[in-house]
Amino acid sequence: MNQTIETMKDHRSIRSYLDKDISEEIIDNLIEVAQSAPTSINGQSPSIIVVKDKERKTKVAELAGGQPWISEAPVFFLFVGDFYKAKLAADKVDKELVITDSVESSLVAAVDIGLAMQNVITAAESLGLGIVPIGGIRRNPQKMIELFNLPKYAYPMVGLVIGYPADRSKKKPRMPKEAFRHDEEYNKEKLPALIDDYDQEMATYLKEIGREQEKNWTSYIMEFYNKVYFPKVYPTMKDHGFKNEK
Repeated sequence: MNQTIETMKDHRSIRSYLDKDISEEIIDNLIEVAQSAPTSINGQSPSIIVVKDKERKTKVAELAGGQPWISEAPVFFLFVGDFYKAKLAADKVDKELVITDSVESSLVAAVDIGLAMQNVITAAESLGLGIVPIGGIRRNPQKMIELFNLPKYAYPMVGLVIGYPADRSKKKPRMPKEAFRHDEEYNKEKLPALIDDYDQEMATYLKEIGREQEKNWTSYIMEFYNKVYFPKVYPTMKDHGFKNEK
């Protein structure tokens, strides 16, 4: 197995960082690997805002629901679903930007950003850096839009904390491969037993890291999935040009 695959398989989220700067050369390389990721129709919907200012990172940490590692780490990347560039293209040829009326634009932005972010994660971890993705930036999206001066058709999708790890967190178990891989067609019959096994494994893991109150995978995710946990996303997307109506 080559080193790239070993690095990817050894991934874990890091929430404790050293007070150590990341060189501009490394940051620039991370931006380049993100930009090298494929995008739908070459639309290049992702943009990244690089945040190093301590005060701004502290504000992001607060808006994201109180996540201190955002301000502690030296660098924060904000990934933007950016159809403002497409709006400029539309204006240039005197056409109407219609795709943002459809949920397809939101899916395109999410997939494109996911590909770009994974490139950054792989590159960062190969250099000995730690990362943790931040979905909490969608907790208060309008305030994020204002904080980063995002134009209409540019929406804050996800963030990424990057820094040198102060310690290596315990690797979180994943579901059995049989629950992840389906051959030829989806096999739902095998899943209940596999999820039961995984719940037991996660219960042991959570106890080991002092988070036994979360019980297991099923209990934990249903604390989120039994409600719309970021209710401000839909109205702010609509106000910001992503109607998601078609």
